[in-house]
Amino acid sequence: MRGAPAVKTAADQFKNIQVLKNIPAEELIPTMQFVGASLGVECEFCHVEHEMDKDDKKPKQTAREMMRMMLTINQNNFSGKREVTCNTCHRGNIQPQAVPAIANGTSKPAPTDNDPDSAADLAGWPSGNSVMAKYLEALGGKPALEKVATRVEKGNTLLAGGRTIPIEILAKSPDARVSVMHAATGDSVTAYNGHSGWLTAPGRPLRKMSAADQYAARLDAIAMFPAKLASIFDELKLQPHSETIDGRAATVVWGLNKGQPPVRLYFDPQSGLLLRMLHYTDTALGFNPVQVDYAEYREVGGVKTPYRWTIARPSGAFTIQLDEVINNAPIDAAKFVEPPPSPDDNAKNVSAH
Repeated sequence: MRGAPAVKTAADQFKNIQVLKNIPAEELIPTMQFVGASLGVECEFCHVEHEMDKDDKKPKQTAREMMRMMLTINQNNFSGKREVTCNTCHRGNIQPQAVPAIANGTSKPAPTDNDPDSAADLAGWPSGNSVMAKYLEALGGKPALEKVATRVEKGNTLLAGGRTIPIEILAKSPDARVSVMHAATGDSVTAYNGHSGWLTAPGRPLRKMSAADQYAARLDAIAMFPAKLASIFDELKLQPHSETIDGRAATVVWGLNKGQPPVRLYFDPQSGLLLRMLHYTDTALGFNPVQVDYAEYREVGGVKTPYRWTIARPSGAFTIQLDEVINNAPIDAAKFVEPPPSPDDNAKNVSAH
């Protein structure tokens, strides 16, 4: 009997890897995105555009040294646990923040727990199942929600500077979702079919999602079929204290899965509707947060659905505004089939570090 195929490392798949040689190849790009988010920069800050393997830029050399330093600090001081990350010092700036910032006003800012690695002990927290049940009732009730097998949504992506790009979202219960932005230069696709995920963009090779990205994509997909949402988690825990969103109180439920960072679900205590979902992509160097804020719930066929949501990452935010939602519309099954990579895709896979 043959064993499972060996996992490709970053050094196997990409050129000129010197520090992150042994991480899975699928984790390299999300890890580079974490570095960019921590410093508030784009890829070209360290890399030569279209020739990412070259070492011509000094910031790339510096980044390698900083990674080695960070890994050594964690190994020598924290038993290898990832306590120190790029963001520990940089916090969205190219230069590390050596001097403490002066808070506005006389009171000290309240501490926040945005690091999944330092999450509180949840053992004594009550169950969040009743909050989830209230959410399903607010949407129209579980029986009505379970009748929705597919969903087709059309609208626009609202970008910085007032630009808009038409978008179409195709979803199939319980957890398949394909999002297509129809830009002038061609279609950009983000897809997850319940088993695998991929991304395509004009002029770029198809990129398979990492396992962490697939987990996040499954969350986004199953959120379109909320009757199944609770089933994605091993446990739901109700945070003892509420938080505020735009000055309004929100009830917070943590969705927990072993080996995964927690997912935080923020609900309106009056309406019961979901206001926000905060989840994280785990990379080799740290967590990339993704925040989705939902608004403008409207009824479609007896089921409420958000017509507007904003996706925010450290690199920026954009909003999707829907014009049309059709439940149980026929969708071509081929839309959920991962396309084969083009012959030159492997040649285009060159490395960051």
